[in-house]
Amino acid sequence: MEILIKIVQLLLSLSILVIFHEFGHFIAARVFKIRVEKFYLFFDPWFSLIKFKKGDTEYGIGWVPLGGYVKISGMIDESMDKEQMKLPPQPWELRSKPAWQRLIVMLGGVTVNILLAIGIYVIMLAAWGEQYLPATNVKYGISVDSLGFAMGLRDGDLILSVDNKVVEDFASIPKTIILEEAKSVQVMRNNQKVDVKIPDGFISKLIKQKSPDFIAVRFPFEAGKFTVGSPAETAGMKINDKIIGLNDSILTFFDQFRAHVQHYKNKMVNVMVLRGKDTVRLAVNVPAAGLIGVYPKGPANYFIFKERSYNFITAIPAGVVKTFDQAGNYIKSIKLLFSQEKAYESVGGFITIGNIFPSSWDWMAFWSLTAFLSIMLAILNVLPIPALDGGHVMFLLYEIIFRRKPSDKFMEYAQIVGMVILFGLLIFANGQDIMKLFKH
Repeated sequence: MEILIKIVQLLLSLSILVIFHEFGHFIAARVFKIRVEKFYLFFDPWFSLIKFKKGDTEYGIGWVPLGGYVKISGMIDESMDKEQMKLPPQPWELRSKPAWQRLIVMLGGVTVNILLAIGIYVIMLAAWGEQYLPATNVKYGISVDSLGFAMGLRDGDLILSVDNKVVEDFASIPKTIILEEAKSVQVMRNNQKVDVKIPDGFISKLIKQKSPDFIAVRFPFEAGKFTVGSPAETAGMKINDKIIGLNDSILTFFDQFRAHVQHYKNKMVNVMVLRGKDTVRLAVNVPAAGLIGVYPKGPANYFIFKERSYNFITAIPAGVVKTFDQAGNYIKSIKLLFSQEKAYESVGGFITIGNIFPSSWDWMAFWSLTAFLSIMLAILNVLPIPALDGGHVMFLLYEIIFRRKPSDKFMEYAQIVGMVILFGLLIFANGQDIMKLFKH
């Protein structure tokens, strides 16, 4: 069921993005009285699931859920309609229009994707506002995994800054370290300020791991919920019990207990809990998985989060800023693919994208991810690769600057090369996903 929910969210999100993107091309073409022959969600080789015609345009839904398209008259596109291009240009065709109009048509899709992201963020901010955990409020310090430890950080460190720059939002610290290719992290350790130098080549390891868990919030372990058949609940543990020890070890925090209990798989242990003012010892049988079936209360129970509230008017500039911040971060992530060793191994396809959606339906998460994917689609589409919008824009700028139009034959070959590149990237990204499935 969880996989199905992820798939439905992915398909719905991609459908929204494709429809808006192609509508951007469609509306720009219609403004300049250019005929749009087809407007399709998904691709329709050999047949379509649904189609109908209104005016000069055929609307439909294809059966290959890899995107969508609009077929604009007089344009060499993925349909590779060479017969149309052999005929004399007609007034309603793209090729008969001035270069500046064709440029606007080509940029229509990415423009609408950016506007869609802004619109989503504006509505989200007006409806839900923003909540974040200030780094200064992380009073128990951090917990780190093996990668964070190898990087030089330690459990209990209080992060002060990254490259001597304060990062207000704690959740942004891992992202800042990676995207800014940070050289150092300043922490307070045992009441002393320590400058942790990030080892050379370490950023590529963080990218490959693709998880912010190398730095996490440290918090106490209070029982918030039990799993079905929980060994802890069977032993008598109750909701709100505060776990403070295991056998003879005093364990104040959740990360300490989680690491320590792994040494007692298939063994009986004494778990010490604080229940009100009483200390209770429980005999718990630790199964082979090394988990005792207790979900801890989340960080919201221990820290003061900061909130920003917006009305619709104040949400507009905030939504614009958020959109361009996210765009800047995504551009930095693309740059990392070329600047960090083996960073390309982190590239993924539809499985990777689908896995970023939550396993249960969450509208806030859905719209936030859809906004980000809209930004991502806009940026990828303006890359100067033939067959992408950016490729067409590149040739149009050449025409505007040099007052010379590339020949139709050249454009045909360029389109073929671009499609080969795109299919190659598609195969590589999804191949990475398949390889990761076999590795796991």
